[in-house]
Amino acid sequence: MEAVCSVQGLCKSYASGAGRLEVLRGVDLSLRPGEVAAVLGASGSGKSTLLQLIGGLDRPDAGTIRYGDREVTRLDDEERAALRNRYVGFVFQHHHLMAEFSALENIAIPLLVAGASRTAAWARAGELLELIGLQARATHRPAQLSGGEQQRVALARALANRPRLVLADEPTGNLDRATGEALHELLYSVARRWRQSWLVATHNEYLAGMADTRWRLEEGVLSPWEDPVGGAPAGPSRPEGGMSR
Repeated sequence: MEAVCSVQGLCKSYASGAGRLEVLRGVDLSLRPGEVAAVLGASGSGKSTLLQLIGGLDRPDAGTIRYGDREVTRLDDEERAALRNRYVGFVFQHHHLMAEFSALENIAIPLLVAGASRTAAWARAGELLELIGLQARATHRPAQLSGGEQQRVALARALANRPRLVLADEPTGNLDRATGEALHELLYSVARRWRQSWLVATHNEYLAGMADTRWRLEEGVLSPWEDPVGGAPAGPSRPEGGMSR
């Protein structure tokens, strides 16, 4: 089965006062259709950098990134932007909703950018509002929504163009525990319902434990996450009741 996303030998460094700061050192990663993977790491470990590179928001120093059989690292900025709009959805720690637009309009924007008609964009946005349980908030602007509601709208916006790959960077980092857990459950249920591949960056081991595959990013190196309780590598798995491979 062809990987939705595959990364090989990914390296990234930045200039610092002492020379070059190596953030990623030869990272390899592959995501299958419908797979939810979590990358654990402390703040500053390079999780955000990894997601930005995979999402085509930045370029690596070395290595390759492929969406299916398409090598993203060979594309120019315009080509990457067009492919990203069709193929990838983003959920960030900060929702980044546009303050002047309603929840419905925020979800519809990626569809309009992709060329959908206003009628089709509004219909799809309405479906997604129903999915996240915020139909009654359709006309509310971000300032009128709670933190959890804002992040659910951000999730719906990421799903607007039916991406094959969704990248989530600390999506519950600004939420209280109960709200964060509810959002993660929604996130994972959506991924399995639509067989999307998700890569979730988090520092929360409990929430990462809900994923199929878990990795730890430390000192620029990605390795299987060892369960702090059992001590065994947490490789591919499927929680009880989840979709079989």
